[in-house]
Amino acid sequence: MRIAYFDCSTGIAGDMTLAALIDAGADADAIRAGIKSLGLKGVKFTTESVMRCGFRATYVKVEHPEQHAHRHLSDIYDLIDKAKAMTDEQKELARTIFLHVAEAEAKVHGSTVEEIHFHEVGAIDSIVDIVGVAIALDTLDVDKIYASRVPTGRGSVKIAHGVCPVPTPGTLELLKGVPLVDVPIEAELTTPTGAAILKAVVDDFIPLPKMTIESIGYGAGTRDFPQRANVLRILIGEASVETNQDTVCLLETNLDDVSGEIIGYAVDRLQKNGALDVYTSSIQMKKGRPAVTLSVICEPSRSVEFETIIFQETGTFGIRRQLIERSIRPRQQFDIESDEWGTVQGKLGWLPDESVTFKPEYESCAKIAREHGIPLRDVYRAVEAWFENEIEHEHDHDHDHENCDDDCDHDHDHHGHSHDHDHSHDHSHDHSHDHSHDHSHDHSHDHSHDHDHRHDHH
Repeated sequence: MRIAYFDCSTGIAGDMTLAALIDAGADADAIRAGIKSLGLKGVKFTTESVMRCGFRATYVKVEHPEQHAHRHLSDIYDLIDKAKAMTDEQKELARTIFLHVAEAEAKVHGSTVEEIHFHEVGAIDSIVDIVGVAIALDTLDVDKIYASRVPTGRGSVKIAHGVCPVPTPGTLELLKGVPLVDVPIEAELTTPTGAAILKAVVDDFIPLPKMTIESIGYGAGTRDFPQRANVLRILIGEASVETNQDTVCLLETNLDDVSGEIIGYAVDRLQKNGALDVYTSSIQMKKGRPAVTLSVICEPSRSVEFETIIFQETGTFGIRRQLIERSIRPRQQFDIESDEWGTVQGKLGWLPDESVTFKPEYESCAKIAREHGIPLRDVYRAVEAWFENEIEHEHDHDHDHENCDDDCDHDHDHHGHSHDHDHSHDHSHDHSHDHSHDHSHDHSHDHSHDHDHRHDHH
């Protein structure tokens, strides 16, 4: 599996991302052609090699005439839709990134996506950055994109509405669900454009994954910090782990002063909020006190969210956190149609030797057991037997085909059973990515968004 990893050691901005992707091998000619087809007059897009704190990086420079246009989202969509040198996939990604910005700006200013108009992110250089990133990622042809924790910087910046803390409200809205890290630099390290790109493209925020690196791109920010290189590093390569392995976060806390009712409520809330697994274990703590370990398995990008629930519900003073690798069986939804009970939901799972197993869904079987007044275990046994008969029927069917003349006409309805054995094997594992890749961009009711600081970085 071909992946990209965004190492955001000093944050992320639109121009840094575009520069790093080009430095990593993205098709610069395709990017220039796509930008030219936007029809923005007098725009010149160039790259140059620069030094940041002693390290070489690529810097993207966008030259354009002075502009005074206040573009709405629909105006930007029109530019993208008319770009003949962009593919449908590239246009869709560019529109998605801009939509994330619009939604964030509308949220923090109490407006709507249709009403807000862009100043900073609607400027020509921002349009070039976002469109360029959409084209660059498409030309690199990666299957998954991951990123590190994201620093936002410190201090404050002056915008049209006055002085705002870093990150600005729009950027902070876009960073919901994104794990952040503090880097002691008095500057805006992550911009609205950079945050929107992360939200749109990143599948998960994890430490550097196991991978065989093919290329490395360094994208320079505008400023040169004395204490560290102001660059975004992007790694492109092949994942070294198989697709039936992933990384999850284990959260644990020991509780010796919480009632069973409180623990049960916490477990229920954690499960309803989408934890991959929640369980408790009996332990013995100091002074011989019986206690409980509460364990939660979740996606790394949502660890802070689940930690907050644990702190709120249990009152614990500490939570242990560790990243762990797990092996998971490829699986997909599979439903059996029975004449007696109707649809019975379940999952197919494949072992390394490609043999298949079937597991009925509890809720589906429990509903049948309640409605028909029969033991749950009998429902399980009957459904599993139906599946085994189905597998044998398919085997016999395939055997008959092998021994049939070429002009044989086969028409089998398989007794109403559902056979969507899509061997793509869904590996979603119920993960949710809001970066949202919920993949996590400020304004008064006059909808003025004219930030005094340039979006493209630091």
